[in-house]
Amino acid sequence: MTTPEAVTFERAPASYRHWRLRVDGEIAWLELDVDEQGGLRPGYELKLNSYDLGVDIEFYDATQRLRFSHPEVKTVVLTSAKEKVFCAGANIRMLAASSHAWKVNFCKFTNETRNAVEDATENSGQTYVAAVNGSCAGGGYEIALACEKILLIDDNSSTVALPEVPLLGVLPGTGGLTRLVDKRRVRKDLADVFATRPDGVKGKTAVEWKLVDELVPRAGFAESVERRAREIAEGSDRPAAAKGVELTPLHCKVTDDGMTYSHVSAVFDRAGGIVSITVKGPEEAPGNLHEQGAESWLLALTRQLDDLILRLRTNETELGTWVLRTEGDPVKVLAHERALFEAQDWLGNEIVHYFKRTLKRLDVTSRSLIALIEPGSCFAGLLLEIALAADRQYILDGPPIYDEDSEQRATITLSAANFGFFPMGNGLSRLESRFYREDAHIAWLRRESDRPLSASEANELGLVTDAPDDLDWEDEIRIVLESRASLSPDALTGMEANHRFVGPETMETKIFGRLAAWQNWIFVRPNASGPEGALRRYGTGQKAVFDDKRV
Repeated sequence: MTTPEAVTFERAPASYRHWRLRVDGEIAWLELDVDEQGGLRPGYELKLNSYDLGVDIEFYDATQRLRFSHPEVKTVVLTSAKEKVFCAGANIRMLAASSHAWKVNFCKFTNETRNAVEDATENSGQTYVAAVNGSCAGGGYEIALACEKILLIDDNSSTVALPEVPLLGVLPGTGGLTRLVDKRRVRKDLADVFATRPDGVKGKTAVEWKLVDELVPRAGFAESVERRAREIAEGSDRPAAAKGVELTPLHCKVTDDGMTYSHVSAVFDRAGGIVSITVKGPEEAPGNLHEQGAESWLLALTRQLDDLILRLRTNETELGTWVLRTEGDPVKVLAHERALFEAQDWLGNEIVHYFKRTLKRLDVTSRSLIALIEPGSCFAGLLLEIALAADRQYILDGPPIYDEDSEQRATITLSAANFGFFPMGNGLSRLESRFYREDAHIAWLRRESDRPLSASEANELGLVTDAPDDLDWEDEIRIVLESRASLSPDALTGMEANHRFVGPETMETKIFGRLAAWQNWIFVRPNASGPEGALRRYGTGQKAVFDDKRV
């Protein structure tokens, strides 16, 4: 149940406890300066710039504000405000004391934030550069790995390291191993040596092994980093003279029974383990995105949906089934979509990629997702992506349940947005994932775009799981939801994660698939979290006792 201690995800630079954000024209400086006493939960100190979920929430907020509020920023220098330490990684005491669910949610959110950093570099012309000015270990090095360039101070002592395997009996939790070999192209034997060395690698060896890009002399370190950052900025097309959008505070009414924003709402059925989420379409015609700012329909909706997903994942772990609905006029949804795509400027681009990242949060959420398409729904174009992200889709073939005389019927509408504007982590659209390697069927769907599809047409095209009529609708949906609640949540999570990501494997699918599965399993094994495990005994002076059987 939601409690006063529930985690919230809204932050603002003026209230940061762990980061300093400074913008100097085309360069932004994001400095990690962790408050040791500022842990999100009691019971541990955040020493040596180690981090917990609270530190990561501020980091995520900063990355969002840099993209939307600072279009002039072309290079982001990520560094430490402390002497001789960049970041010691995730706080070990926090991990050792946390529940398994907390660890999993923490690692997932951290991964999503790292991916957002890479997305900014790839799609927004806002390149992240890690200026490693001290020891950099574990999750600290993984922060650096998310950046496009890593500059290491050449002081004969600073190292980069991934010591999780030798010291903690676990794996780097935020994509470290994957980024080593997939992104930085570190040779796999050298990656093996590196990941099993608790002391890390420094200097020229770190450059030769591709663990970092450049060494920077200690004398004049900041000046050298800034000079390099400005060189990188020259290759960006970010608009220097554009006015940014202020990300104003979200207004969410929270009760024991649900959460309500202006464009998104959630109603809790705790007895059934269900949350019903409704996304509202626009009420007005599209306006000027820059004049509307954070109040523009899709940006406001995306911020609210993003916040809702994060709160539900962290605070409502027993609401295992999410029922997804929409309300509104599909014609207005498509009008806003066209206006967004036609804008073709930096703000339109940022909104598109933000909605993409929020849909990806749904894709990797360990909940059963059921989309219900009813009369009055507006599952059209970009909002249809929400239904396509679900594990199942049901459309009512008939009048509204409580108004048999109504002529209103449920429809869905395909548009250009469904054919690649919002790719999943596997690089495919949700339609391509649904109809994997069925090129002829995708071509058929393209021909059926830009017109309302009836329940029978949607069913024929394979766009829904079933189309019950108005006589069977309530019983059919009740049985679906009750049967879902009767199954093992662990088995459902594994099944859903496998089904959602078909086709090619990418760095992103490896991080959320391989890494999440292996890390979660290793975390609960006795070798890590047992009374004599490495995670429990770290820092006690006692050596871990391992069960030597390979399983």
